[in-house]
Amino acid sequence: MNAFEWANAGTVEDAVRLLKPNGDKVDPDEAPRPYGGGQDLLTSMKAYIVRPPRVVNLKTIAGLDHIEADGKGGLRIGAAATITAVEEHPEIKTKFPGLAEAAASIATPQIRNLGTVGGNLCQRPRCWYFRLENYVCRKKGGKECFADGGENKYNAIFGGGKSNYVHPSDLAPMLIALGATATINGPDGTKTVPLKDFFILPSQDVRRETILKDGEIVTEIQVPASPFAAKSTYLKFKERDSLDFAIAAVAAAVELGADKTVKQARLVLGGVGTIPWHVPKAEEHLAGKALSEEAVAEAAKIALQDAKPMEKNGYKTPLTQTLVRRALMKLNA
Repeated sequence: MNAFEWANAGTVEDAVRLLKPNGDKVDPDEAPRPYGGGQDLLTSMKAYIVRPPRVVNLKTIAGLDHIEADGKGGLRIGAAATITAVEEHPEIKTKFPGLAEAAASIATPQIRNLGTVGGNLCQRPRCWYFRLENYVCRKKGGKECFADGGENKYNAIFGGGKSNYVHPSDLAPMLIALGATATINGPDGTKTVPLKDFFILPSQDVRRETILKDGEIVTEIQVPASPFAAKSTYLKFKERDSLDFAIAAVAAAVELGADKTVKQARLVLGGVGTIPWHVPKAEEHLAGKALSEEAVAEAAKIALQDAKPMEKNGYKTPLTQTLVRRALMKLNA
């Protein structure tokens, strides 16, 4: 780990100022970095994946950890709110159960007590070539993706090619399924964007995973009221019971009519794409149908029809199809 300066931000404006890089052309891995829970940042620094000259503590900003109703049936969640706070919040458990389930699936209680919502959304990929110091892969500025033709059991089956990492967030797929938006503060002011547009493919910029520019931070997530939020779920398959990332996951939400047919559905896959992978064709297939075993099985096939497995991760296709079926049938109960 390189030496770095530590700074406690008193306000969002302080954080933005302290996170501004010195100079116009700074390697993204050498720019100042925000600190929430530090679960991902510190391990990335130890492996020299990022080498920030300054680390800016966001937990000293009063009120950035809020979780509160928006007065319209939705939620406003501060970026510094802990994963545990989301998991245990009574209104989230009642009105947005899929979000509480996604939070509960993350790592261990100790990590959830420290990890933050903003940090979970902005964490770096876990591909071992990216994480190993001696491999200068394309994502770290090298010329090739070593997973292509290498050890790719855990890599992406959607959105790969230039680089084949998997986006690691569990909150992101569920929040996208719920139609969430993110507020971003930076040197150019404040903006709010749909969370589905927050993540970027490696073909757009292989060095970054989000639209965040240097000096910008996520300050709040907004989850709107919706007719399908209360009927939502998050299913995740992982190799270990705890402290593990998704091999495959699905965030699902449906609105059912009085006749038990689907008025609208939301399906976003996790653990299989370089970004949280929205599958609108599968949603369209479900519209107007009852959640029968046949309709659900076909939706699962459609959800994975464009998957492009690598040599050693073809198992992710049937595995994810099974999770889609199980999630939808769970919502039909």
